[in-house]
Amino acid sequence: MAPIFKAMDSTPPQFDPLKYKQTTHQQWQQAAEAWYRWSPLLHQWLGKTTQKMLDMASVTTGQSLLDIAAGAGEQSITAAKMVGPGGRVLATDISANILEYAKQMAAQAGMHNIETAVMDGENLTLEDETFDVVISRVGLIYFPDQQKALTEMLRVLKPGGKIAAIVYSVPEKNTFFSTPVAIIRKHAKLPPPVPGQPGPFSLSQKGVIENAFATAGFKNVKSTLVNAPLICESAKQCLQFEKESFGALHQMMSGLSESEKVAVWNEIETALGEFETANGFEGPCEMLVAVGEKG
Repeated sequence: MAPIFKAMDSTPPQFDPLKYKQTTHQQWQQAAEAWYRWSPLLHQWLGKTTQKMLDMASVTTGQSLLDIAAGAGEQSITAAKMVGPGGRVLATDISANILEYAKQMAAQAGMHNIETAVMDGENLTLEDETFDVVISRVGLIYFPDQQKALTEMLRVLKPGGKIAAIVYSVPEKNTFFSTPVAIIRKHAKLPPPVPGQPGPFSLSQKGVIENAFATAGFKNVKSTLVNAPLICESAKQCLQFEKESFGALHQMMSGLSESEKVAVWNEIETALGEFETANGFEGPCEMLVAVGEKG
């Protein structure tokens, strides 16, 4: 019996979706101010991809649009401008703190057609068939049950309504982020991510997000790749952005001592230096935009 027990002992701990969601909530509560503060960089980085997402979803004046995992709402404002005064945007997130900044951003932009609501994307407290469009920018990848979230999005869409999401493409096309993740994973001795578990690259492989949309019941599913390099002043600024805004990196390092964490961040900064040029920092990033329709 000894070999059996040995095998059982070496099995990695089972994924706990409830604990993961609680941790994710805490991360975004803590990172809310930083995500808001970095909004100009986020707009510069993801603005083109966001516009592509909204165009693929055929966003137009007068529509009702739901933004899932809206964060500080920078993309919600872009959507609100497109639906116009006769339309409305509901920005939702599990973090109440970050939605306070979304309200602040909407007020600063003079947008009066944006509402906010604390809500879990897997359990939308909304009526059936109430929205023309549902969007999610770099949010769906972090849902423990992506199918449940997509089914909920389908439910609240009107017939003929569209869903559109932005996710990261494959790790080798996103080395500004995958490089730090790999360095942390090595030092923290973390096992490779299990397929199907949430994470930055959970929907990155060819056909995965398209199949997820189709499985949830969406029709006419399409996707496109968008080159979206992260432009910063330096590798140091990129490190600061990731350190302050990407809570998942801190969670991955939670088992390390303080001195080990300092050493890891230094190693990450050195590695990111590879992407510095005479004109500044250009971190390789490629986004995948997918769209589907409710029949």
